[in-house]
Amino acid sequence: MSVFRYPEDRLPVAAAVGLTCLDLTAYVLLDNVWLMLGYWLLMLVPKGILCAWNHHHQHVPTFRAPWLNRLLELSYALHTGMGTHAWLLHHVLGHHQNFLDQARDESRWKRADGGKMGLGRYVLEVAFTAYPRAFRVGRAHPDSQRTFLIFNALTWLVVGALVWAKPSAGLILVVLPMITSLLYTAWVTYDHHAGLDTDDQFHASYNIMNRWYNRLTGNLGYHTAHHYRPGVHWSRLPGLHARIADRIPAHLYCRSTFDRVLPDADATGAVLSHEA
Repeated sequence: MSVFRYPEDRLPVAAAVGLTCLDLTAYVLLDNVWLMLGYWLLMLVPKGILCAWNHHHQHVPTFRAPWLNRLLELSYALHTGMGTHAWLLHHVLGHHQNFLDQARDESRWKRADGGKMGLGRYVLEVAFTAYPRAFRVGRAHPDSQRTFLIFNALTWLVVGALVWAKPSAGLILVVLPMITSLLYTAWVTYDHHAGLDTDDQFHASYNIMNRWYNRLTGNLGYHTAHHYRPGVHWSRLPGLHARIADRIPAHLYCRSTFDRVLPDADATGAVLSHEA
């Protein structure tokens, strides 16, 4: 029996582990601050992409064995800033339950006065409240909260040890990427739901059909389908989307940066701007 629950997860795990090995090599070998900053800049996009795969893992754990999942989560945490069960509590047990209720949504885009929050405020608020909000959700899920507290404490002990051993390398190659990846995650999630004030789940998410976007993010573009059945593995989302596509309004198909950089002929005609 395979250690993987789904064979499609082999490539993203290889990418996460490979990047971790590359980071450790840079940590050991690099002493020049400018080279370390250059490496950090070079890794912004790969680590940003890994944020999507960490998200998928929190929805559907990658391995059958819990200890393998904990090791993978340490790798993801060092790249994305979100460790074991952080997104499980904040996102899976929080946001997915509350995204239609902006008074409770852990990733809420609505201001207290009812207006749409600006992008900058949303990014800062969601990123810097991620752990406190995860902790609050965990009060209703004590087993998950216990795992969250124990393994994130261990993660920060590892981070602390790396910073203590080589302060400049630890701060630039470990701590800084964790912060920027968390900010990046908040930035890209803004367009998933912002401005869609509705109690109909089929009208509450924007969708991106660009094949390159979906290959790199594990089909996050099929966002309505993901919210409709959040426990469905990422590889099955296109099929689920096909079954519910007629329930999604046309204006909820939107363009992404990938449509400018890597046009997708198959998606042409299905994608519209947010203003459409």
